[in-house]
Amino acid sequence: MLTIKRVPTVLSNYQEDAAGCGRNCLGDCCLPVSKLPLYAFKVERLPAVVSPSQGDLPSDFLLNTLLFGQWEDRMSRGLFRYDVTACETKVIPGEHGFVAQLNEGRHLKKRPTEFRVDRVLQPFDSTKFNFTKVGQEEVLFRFEAGEDDTSCFFEIASVDKGVPPNVVAINVSPIEYGHVLLIPHVLECLPQRIDPESLLLALHMAVEAGSPYFRLGYNSLGAFATINHLHFQAYYLAMPFPVEKAPTKKIHIVQGLAKSLGVKISKLLNYPVRGLVYEGGNCLKDLADVVAQSCICLQENNIPFNVLISDCGGRIFLFPQCYAEKQALGEVSQELLETQVNPAVWEISGHMVLKRRKDYDEASEEYAWRFLAEVSLSEERFEEVKSYILEAIGTVEAEKDEMDSKVDEEESFHSTATVSTFPESCLVLL
Repeated sequence: MLTIKRVPTVLSNYQEDAAGCGRNCLGDCCLPVSKLPLYAFKVERLPAVVSPSQGDLPSDFLLNTLLFGQWEDRMSRGLFRYDVTACETKVIPGEHGFVAQLNEGRHLKKRPTEFRVDRVLQPFDSTKFNFTKVGQEEVLFRFEAGEDDTSCFFEIASVDKGVPPNVVAINVSPIEYGHVLLIPHVLECLPQRIDPESLLLALHMAVEAGSPYFRLGYNSLGAFATINHLHFQAYYLAMPFPVEKAPTKKIHIVQGLAKSLGVKISKLLNYPVRGLVYEGGNCLKDLADVVAQSCICLQENNIPFNVLISDCGGRIFLFPQCYAEKQALGEVSQELLETQVNPAVWEISGHMVLKRRKDYDEASEEYAWRFLAEVSLSEERFEEVKSYILEAIGTVEAEKDEMDSKVDEEESFHSTATVSTFPESCLVLL
C-alpha cells in the first residue's frame, strides 16, 4: 500500500468534531426536517455555450445575488478560517501567465494523517469526516432540478424526504472569492466517484452561474481529494486560467459515442500537464455522458485524475495525473516537496496556491512549469491512457492517413471560446 504523510485542508468548521448531533447538521437526524433556500434550475438545456433564459430571474442571479451574497454573509459571520480577499495574488511574468497566490492561512492549524494514494475508488467510511457532519450555517442553498422551463428561487423550502438534496456549502479554507462546495445527494453518503448524474449537476451549476470566471473542479482520490464524500469545488477568479489559453489538437473520430453525440475531443498542446479537452454535444447531457464515461474509465483503471469545468460548462478539461504516486515512491525532489503544494485541479489549471512567502516572492514561470511537469503522465503513458478512454466510450480514432488529409487549420487551433469569452482587460488586484 502506498501512503504519504498528508496535511489535509480543513473544509468545514466541524471537521475535527466527533459524530453527534444537537447542532442542526446535514445528517439524517436534522436535514430531512429542515428548510433551506432552494435554487431550482431548468433541466433541459441547449449546448452550454448558449446563455440560458431564466424567466423572471436576472441572468446573473445565481452567481452575483445568491452565491456571492450568501458567501459574503458567512464571511461577515466569521465562519471562514481566514480572509482570502486579503491574500496577495499576481500574474507570474512569462508566456503562459501562471497565477500565483500567497495563502498562508491554508498552512495553519492542520493535523498530519496517513492518506492512501494507490486506490482511486475507496468505500465511504462514516467514521471519518464527511459532509453530513457540516453545520447548516455553512450551507448557502440547495441546488435542484426544477419542474418547468425557467429557473426559480425560493428563500425557504422544505427538504423533500424522498429526494436526497444537493447542497452548496462554503469551503471554510477558501482558495478564492466565492469558494464553495457542491455536494450531490448529501444524505446518500456517496464516495468521491464521478457518475453521469453528478457531473451533469456540476455542468448545470456552471451554466446557471453564467460567467466564464466561475469554474468548477473535481479531484479524485489519489489526485488530492481530501474528503472521500462526493463533492465538486468552485470559485470565482476574474481572469483566464493558463490552461484555458493553451492550444489544442483535435482528435479526429470516425465513429462512436462522442461522434454520435456531437462531442469534440482534443489534446492539450504546449502545456506542462497532458490532458484531454471536451466541447460541444447536442445538449448538456450529451457532453456530461461522454466526459463521465471517460472518468469512469479512469476510476475503474485506478488512474487518479482532475477535472476542470470551464466556459460556463461549455468546455471540460480532464487530467490524468501521477504526482501522489511519485511522491510516495520518493521520486519528487525535496525542493518541490518543501513547498507543500498539492497539485490539485486549480494548480494544474495554472492557479498556483503557495503557502510560503519565499515561494511566492520567487515564483517564476520556469518553476511553475517544472512543478506541473512532475504531475503529468509521460507522453507514452498518456497515449496509452487516451486509448483506454476512447475504447471505453466506444470511440474510434481516425487512422493517420485519414488525419493527414484534413485541412491544417482543423488540426491545431486555439478554442474560439477562449478568444471570445475573456475580455482583454482582465486584471488581478493585489
